[in-house]
Formats: sequence, C-alpha cells, structure tokens
Amino acid sequence: MKIEQLYTNCLAEAAYYIESEGEVAIIDPLRETAPYLDKAEKNGAKIKYIFETHFHADFVSGHIDLAKKTGAKIIFGPKAAPQYDIYSSTDGEILELGKIKIKVLHTPGHTMESSSFLLFDENGKEHCLFTGDTLFIGDVGRPDLAIKSDLSREDLAGLLYDSLRAKVMTLPDDIIIYPGHGAGSACGKNMSKETQDTLGNQKKVNYALREDMSKEEFVKEVTDGILPPPQYFAKNAKINKDGYDSFEDVLQQGIQALTVEEVEKKQAEGAIVLDVRKAGAFAKSHIPNSIFIGLDGQFAPWVGAVITDIKSPIILVVESGREEEAVTRLSRVGYDNTIGFVKGGVENWVAEGKEVATVDEISAEGLANLEQENINILDVRKPGEFQAEHLERAEHLALDYINENLDKVNSDKKYYVHCAGGYRSMIFISILKRNNIHDMVNILGGYNALKNTNLPKTDFVCPSTLA
Repeated sequence: MKIEQLYTNCLAEAAYYIESEGEVAIIDPLRETAPYLDKAEKNGAKIKYIFETHFHADFVSGHIDLAKKTGAKIIFGPKAAPQYDIYSSTDGEILELGKIKIKVLHTPGHTMESSSFLLFDENGKEHCLFTGDTLFIGDVGRPDLAIKSDLSREDLAGLLYDSLRAKVMTLPDDIIIYPGHGAGSACGKNMSKETQDTLGNQKKVNYALREDMSKEEFVKEVTDGILPPPQYFAKNAKINKDGYDSFEDVLQQGIQALTVEEVEKKQAEGAIVLDVRKAGAFAKSHIPNSIFIGLDGQFAPWVGAVITDIKSPIILVVESGREEEAVTRLSRVGYDNTIGFVKGGVENWVAEGKEVATVDEISAEGLANLEQENINILDVRKPGEFQAEHLERAEHLALDYINENLDKVNSDKKYYVHCAGGYRSMIFISILKRNNIHDMVNILGGYNALKNTNLPKTDFVCPSTLA
C-alpha cells in the first residue's frame, strides 16, 4: 500500500495518491492531470477511482479530465448531482482497491454532499481518514459555502457537529487524518501548518472536537468571526458541479505569444493585462493599467479575490519560461480565458516606443524619517493581522475587499501603502492605479520592516479604519 500527499502551497491544498496492487485512487486532484498520470505510469499502475470529497469552492478539480483520460470512475458521496457522469456512492459503501478497502462516510456540514473516505489497510485495520473540508488539522470546514442551499450556515454547522461526532470522533484514535487543506486556505479560519495528524491528538487540540462541547457552543464557535468568502468561491463550486473545458485547450490558448499591436488591440477591447513578475520589476516599469499579482506568492487565490470576472480575457506579462506555469495556476481557480502573453515582455513594449508606468517606493526607515503629521498610511493586510498590531496612524483597507471599497480611498490624498512584506501592497496599488488613483507609494518590506522602526504601534483597532 502506498499513500502520498501531494501538497500545493499556493492553494494550501492536498490531493492524495493511493496505490495497492497496481490499482490507484486519486482524491481531490488539481486541474492539471499530468502529475497523477505520470506517477501511475512510473509505477506501472492504473488509476481506478477518482474520489471527490465535495464540490470544491477554492479550486477547480481535475477529476473530469482525469476520468476522460483513464476511464476511472468519479466517486462522490450522497447528495451530489453534477452535470456529468459519476458513481454516486451510498453512506457506508465500501470500494475495493487492490488489497485495501475505502469506505464512504457521508459527513455533511461544510456542504451537503461532503463525504470523508476511510481507508482500511491490507489487514483490514482502519488506517486513515481523508476528510476533505470536513475536518482540518486544528479546525473544521466553514459552513457557509454550500451551493444554493436552503439551509443557513447555522443549520449546516449543526449538521457538521453531528457528522463529526457520529462519523469521525467514533473512529480509533490512532487513525491518521489527511485533510483537504492546511494553513492559508480560506476554507477554514484556524488551520494548523501541519498537514496530517492522528485523530486522538486532534481530539486534544482541535477546538471543534472538544468532547464536552454542546451543539449550540459548536455552532457559535464555528460561525463566529467568519469573513465573507472570496468572490470566486461560488463560481469555482459551480464549475466543479457543471463541468469545464479541457485543460489542454486552455493551456494551448494561453501560451500564444502576442505582439505589442495585438496586446493594445485586445486591451482596448477589455482584456486585462496581468503582470506576474516580481513586485520590484513591476514597480520599476510596467504596461499602463496592468494588474500586478506575482507568481512568487499566493498567486491563484489573489487572482480569484481581486479579478471579479472569472471569464475576463487575460494577457500575461511573465518572465520567459514561466508562461505555462502562469496559465496552469490561473486555470486551477477557473480563470480559463488567458489569451496569450506579451511577446518579449515589457522590454519589447519599450522597444516599440510605448509608454510605461512606475510605482514609487520608500523604505521603512525613510517613512519613519518623514514628518508624520502630513502623511497617510494605509494598511492593506487582513483584519486579523491589523487587529493584532498596527501603526497608530494607519488606516485599514484589506486587499481582500478592495473592489467593494474603492470609494473609501480619497483620490486627493497621497497614501503610503503596506502589507506584511510588500506583495499584497503592490497588488493593491496596481488596482488603484487601474482605477485612476495614482498617488500611492509602496513601503518596502511592509509591516515586517515597519515594526523595527520607532513609529508608534498599537494592538487595538484604530477608529479611523476605512473598512
């Protein structure tokens, strides 16, 4: 028996490769199928099953393409009714894979179709549980992401409580919990950096598995402090339920080299120029009205958070050799309409005599040396980060909700903008520039550098918060 966790840091997502006696099951695969096909081929094995724990909201699964290429069955638990062929399993049903068995446990609560998969080893012992978004390490799935549910999030949280206590917590303490996500995912609020643990230890440390917790307490704790989900979540869940275009077709379209003339024409027609280089390169020189979201960061989730139209035509400005990576990572969150990349990049744009834009930057020390009475500091980190500690003079406007709050930025003011390290602040500035708000200065090193200066700080929410 072989179990391999395939973890993708950008999405904080875990897929799983399970093999026994030449038969393979894949759980919650990413959009691109090559990693799973290559692994099975290398091992001389055949993919028999593709298990989906639920309709994912934070990424587009590769289950449909993988099934077409392998003939494997797509397995959902009860209550799933997608627009393509699946095997709809029943609660408690057992499927055989080589010398091991996988039992379906319907665990509604995160969504109604959510299911966990219990693996029995060659000796018939309960070995591990693949929990999807039902149970994380240190947390449980949020109960507000179900597709078109008539149930409230409190109703779903109550179902999650029942699922955990009836189906999960009754299992042996020594089984391994393999979750669908780790820290950094927006599918929960308190996930550990660890990506696996024993059930017994989770009973000790996971707030949601406290033995003496009532259902009312559980519902309150699970729903308390949930921030609105990123806008692309509902769209990804619908794609996963309805189906999608072949990844190979998306990739072929996306890696077309476009001339400067073609880029200008497409941009005039409404295409978004997405610059995925490093923040420093973007600050130094970029195509006017382009959006910065660097590949060397949580690229796909930030694309999903700030580019509101998932079908927008996208033209990439990308370092040579990373075109396929960029298109792939966009497709993982359903942005399938990349129409090409700027041939020769910004250098070619300049060579063709076109204007470029820049972003002013300042060091943390340089900011501290300015006359503080006359500056406006804008903190674009998440609400929890801001509440934990921030500069006394800072206003707050989280990048996560920038599109809903553009009117709260005073275009007559000059702002010094920071996040934690400089990645999100550059995204923020690029979006404001695209909306004709240009007087923005990026603070190099973000709050990580600012906290080492003598600028006054506080751990209380500033009353001048923008949002």
